[in-house]
Amino acid sequence: MGAISMEIGKKIKSFRKSKGMTVQELANLVHKSKATVSKYENGDIVIEVDTLYALAEALGVHVEQLLYISQNYNREASNTIPSAFFRGASRFYSYFYDGRNKKIVKCIMDIISTTDMPKCKAVLYMNIKGYDCYEDCENTYYGYIEHHDVLTSIILKNQATSVEQIMINILASFLDSEKKWGLMAGVSFRPFMPIALKMLFSKKPLTENQDLINELKINKEDIRIMKMYNMMSIT
Repeated sequence: MGAISMEIGKKIKSFRKSKGMTVQELANLVHKSKATVSKYENGDIVIEVDTLYALAEALGVHVEQLLYISQNYNREASNTIPSAFFRGASRFYSYFYDGRNKKIVKCIMDIISTTDMPKCKAVLYMNIKGYDCYEDCENTYYGYIEHHDVLTSIILKNQATSVEQIMINILASFLDSEKKWGLMAGVSFRPFMPIALKMLFSKKPLTENQDLINELKINKEDIRIMKMYNMMSIT
């Protein structure tokens, strides 16, 4: 079977596992046999459109999250984006430092729609376990990216808890580079409190070492800027 069916199957399997659901339980929800759902996950058979929507509903995700996302999306359409950093790519790797646990939190952000430029749909998978099955993560946020001349704003809601909303602002995204800093602000539920933190976005995975930790940690200048916005830092 084709590579696209295999990639879709991997996503279905990752989401199923992240929900703590067995193959049989998922099969029951979509009214298919266990063997058929296993074939979906292995990419052995092509999934019909109606079934794909049923699987998305059963897994509690948007159907776009099950689709195969090319690493380089429609470049002609993406040329209309004011942001050079986001132009021509569909996946970004992001990192922040959680001072409560004293560790780097790694995330992946997928751009899943480019049809409404300069505004497009995006999904952020936060605190992922690995890059291969990143859908199996601690929190998933779904929303939009809005590109402006001077900055890019990313507005997302937690798929499990819609009251939890975050915003990430990336300044000077019109300048291209391999990495960009963003300021993420929102509400944490561990414990319930407002937060603000630095978030590093990269077009490629970064090595998680002490140098990266030092980059991600909040410094005095970061605190001064955050105080201007009356925000609290988790670091």
